[in-house]
Amino acid sequence: MEAILRDCVQHSLRDFMYRNAIFLCERLCAEYPSETNLQLLAGCYLQSNQAYAAYHILKGTQVAQSRYLFAISCFQMDLLSEAEAALCTVNEPSAEVPNGAAGHYLLGLIYRYTDRRKSAIHHFKQALTIDPSMWAAYEELCVLGSAEEAAVVFGEAASLSIQKQYLHHGLASQSLLTLNEDCNLVSARNFSSEDVSQRQFKHMQGNNIRDVSGNSHVILGGASGHPMNGSSSLSFYNTPSPMPMQLSGVAPPALCRMVQPNGPNMSTGTDSSPRSTVNSTIQAPRRKFVDEGKLRKISSRLSFDSGNRRSNRLAAEAGANTNPSASMTAGNGTINSSKYLGSSKLSSVARSLANRKGQPWANENIDEGMRNETFDDSRSNTAAVASGFTPSSDNRYLEQEGATLSGSGGIMNVSRVVTGASEILSLLRTLGEGYRLSCLYRCQDALDVYLKLPYKHYNTGWVLSQVGKAYCELLEYAEADRAFSLARQASPYSLEGMDIYSTVLYHVKEDMKLSYLAQELIATDRLAPQSWVAMGNCYSLQKDHETALKNFQRAVQLNSRFTYAHTLCGHEYVALEDFENGIKSYQSALRVDARHYNSWYGLGMVYHRQEKFEFAEHHFRTAFQINPRSSIIMTYLGQALHALKRSEEALVIMDKAIIADKENPLPMYQKANILMSLERFDEALAVLEEVKEYSPRESSVYALMGKIYKRRNMHEKAMLHFGFALDLKPSATDVATIKAAIEKLHVPDEDDDV
Repeated sequence: MEAILRDCVQHSLRDFMYRNAIFLCERLCAEYPSETNLQLLAGCYLQSNQAYAAYHILKGTQVAQSRYLFAISCFQMDLLSEAEAALCTVNEPSAEVPNGAAGHYLLGLIYRYTDRRKSAIHHFKQALTIDPSMWAAYEELCVLGSAEEAAVVFGEAASLSIQKQYLHHGLASQSLLTLNEDCNLVSARNFSSEDVSQRQFKHMQGNNIRDVSGNSHVILGGASGHPMNGSSSLSFYNTPSPMPMQLSGVAPPALCRMVQPNGPNMSTGTDSSPRSTVNSTIQAPRRKFVDEGKLRKISSRLSFDSGNRRSNRLAAEAGANTNPSASMTAGNGTINSSKYLGSSKLSSVARSLANRKGQPWANENIDEGMRNETFDDSRSNTAAVASGFTPSSDNRYLEQEGATLSGSGGIMNVSRVVTGASEILSLLRTLGEGYRLSCLYRCQDALDVYLKLPYKHYNTGWVLSQVGKAYCELLEYAEADRAFSLARQASPYSLEGMDIYSTVLYHVKEDMKLSYLAQELIATDRLAPQSWVAMGNCYSLQKDHETALKNFQRAVQLNSRFTYAHTLCGHEYVALEDFENGIKSYQSALRVDARHYNSWYGLGMVYHRQEKFEFAEHHFRTAFQINPRSSIIMTYLGQALHALKRSEEALVIMDKAIIADKENPLPMYQKANILMSLERFDEALAVLEEVKEYSPRESSVYALMGKIYKRRNMHEKAMLHFGFALDLKPSATDVATIKAAIEKLHVPDEDDDV
């Protein structure tokens, strides 16, 4: 009866029938109250997003796997101290962390979110050492800025580790059972469920709660992280929302709301791969207390939770002394987008990659090949298989398999494992190096690495989103728009990078596309923070900062570790001139991700506007240390240094800003301003003449030239340039400043307060 009930529970989990699985598992625990069965029940509750139930079931348990599941439930409930205590027993500080690589990864997350960076890095590295396929751990190291080169992490040692997992832990025999079950062979029915469960628990190198049930294919569908059946999925679209139904004159077409499964191939009953999927368990976007993981990643993320240039808008608003217009700062993306008129970098990339489309990529069907080979190898072992695998018979089977490695089938099986491990790691090396470079904001280098991917991998939602983020960091918004559009086509159900995509549309002022994207994301998943970030950007573009702030706060409410949402809240508070709450929001973002340079930049802007220039210089410099390639950050760091009377340092940093982005007119304008203050008028005029080539209709450029000519007592030229500035219809504030300068045209410099 116990074996049958356990098998029924696992079948219900495979069919996403969580309610049925919980009911049957409760019967199982009532009849056979073992800790193994309690683990299965806790796994059922965790997969149905009821972490609190798993918490109460496993509280006080001592078995390693139970402690790991208890830690998972604590993490999802934001009880980080209890989660840490479950993984690291006080009485045995040197005891092994439960569940191997997954345990170390979870412990690393706990240390990261409790501001113990060195310990977090140590455990992420431990996770990768144990399981080199633990991609989530490498992502975290990249976000923390402490990842080694991918060629080192996914090198020869990693290949040997994967081979050891497959060849020495009996996973080949597990693949045999999977194949038999899938094909409905009679011999598979000879296995008792109890024997299968024992074998799966013995070889449990899996990295999430799904391995507890012996079914790592029970994965939540798509980006939503919710089951696709039952009335609960319908209620998600009935959540009250402050969004008016018509943000634009054109309503988007009806969407297919069936979330697509993006998990492993669900054609098999068990998972023969040791690959970790704990990230999808811990960081599912629908849970309030979960890590954003690589929906950030921007980083989350810029996450790199990923960095964006919404701060450019604030830059335009903050230039009170020089009054650069928004077109000089936020409009920089438009200038860049016109560079490739009539052509697209991404289009050429796609064409060049298409030529390689026919190239073989041998790692596809690796698992299938292993299963087939194992099936062939095991025909001589039918008697042993049919009798079931107990722990002792497992060892005998492995010994027998090792003894027959000299046979042709055995050699072919080992060869497939070695080849497969090499090909998987080759792919991870390319992906890992691209992601590492992105997190270091070496975006052009990252783009070059991504181009080395085979077409089939480059043309996936995740890679195209990373490409879009890289172009966004480079201020090439037109290319970023194309990349994200392709990502939407490749994975319309994925929300990866859609928060950054909405920011790109914000910068290019595509209000119709942004409105459509926001409505589409809300319809896809109204409980994902990315959806509400897009909605907030939509309102912010319409200058409705209060409504935008409410939407960003909703994103924070859905996921308190979504760094970017905290930063956007800070931007909106600053736009509303609520500097105190703006500072709090930026600080909240930095508590989640200390390398989120956008928040350091935001704090610098607040202090700059408050004329606290020492504080501003510190925060701009910290942002610059994280992202040393940002022309905007360097420009404002130079402004802060100039305000502190450190003009020579300011000129050096301005020159770096000009080199970093030769088509950004703002650092050139500020350099001219500094040169004028140093009375180096000829140099200042030469720089301004160059600025005019990039921004011929920028009134502040002509106004500054007028001031320089006035100080040189060239009143006719000064009046001419002041007139040019007024003809370009500047803002009301700029008009008042220019008219005041004209009125004092003949006032000596020492009496001129303009």
